[in-house]
Formats: sequence, structure tokens, C-alpha cells
Amino acid sequence: MGVDAHRPVRQGYRMQTAPTVDDDGTALFHRTMPFTERLGFEVLRHSRELVVARIAHDESLCTLGGVLHGGVLMSLADSAAAVCAFLNLPEGAQGTTTVESKTNFLRAVRSGHATASSTPLHAGGRVIVVETEIHDDDGRLVAKITQSQAVLRS
Repeated sequence: MGVDAHRPVRQGYRMQTAPTVDDDGTALFHRTMPFTERLGFEVLRHSRELVVARIAHDESLCTLGGVLHGGVLMSLADSAAAVCAFLNLPEGAQGTTTVESKTNFLRAVRSGHATASSTPLHAGGRVIVVETEIHDDDGRLVAKITQSQAVLRS
């Protein structure tokens, strides 16, 4: 999982080298959210500070115009944010669930990958707020998402 394997997606830089897939993070996604495997999500990095995941453009996930469907982008963002929130759980908590999600779509993804970068804005005892940016392979901002995740306790 090399942090130096690619330039930071978060700042919208164009990637100079191929990113390294984080096999442990990808397995975590697929185990805890099985539909992410079906959609082909890959994790590039996962830590308390940053979760980076991507999906490849695929015609089966597009609208008639060949644009990656907004629901696919929202699923990518929700999945990355969920793992980010989980990694920031307070002691004694068992999980999270999304209670609010706001997405601003800024441009279409017509080829390559959509890459989501999720960071925690607030990690409290009851709510965790996560911000996610999705970029295309050229580093252009595709969507910006803010989510609130309720902290679940037994």
C-alpha cells in the first residue's frame, strides 16, 4: 500500500504513475459491502485520515450517453465514507449507518476511472461527518459529497 505510489488524489493532481491497489482495503470493502465487489471497486489506500477507492468506467454502469451513472458515483462515495467513518469509530461503538448524504455533481466521467477520496471532518460520539471528493483520471473534480454517519452502539 504505498502512499508514495501516486500523487495525492485529494488535491486533484494528475496521476503520474499507476496507483497501487491496496489488497487489504479492497478485501475489507468486498467483505463488509459485497456489492462493491460486484461493481468492481478497488481501494488504493485506507487509514483513519484518508480512504481512497476507485471504479473503472464500464459501459454496463453508464447512462445511454456513455456517462458513468450518478448512482454509481454515489455508491463509491458512500462506500469510501463508510469505511472512513468505521476507522474513526469512538471506543465502544460497533459501526455506523449513513443518515444524510449530499452530492454535488460537477462533471461527467466518460472513460478511465472515478476515484473517491474520503476524509473525516468530525468524529464525535454520536455522529461522524465525512467529506468525499471524486476525481477523474485527469485530476478534475467530478463530485463533492458530504455525509453524516450515525454511530451505532450495542
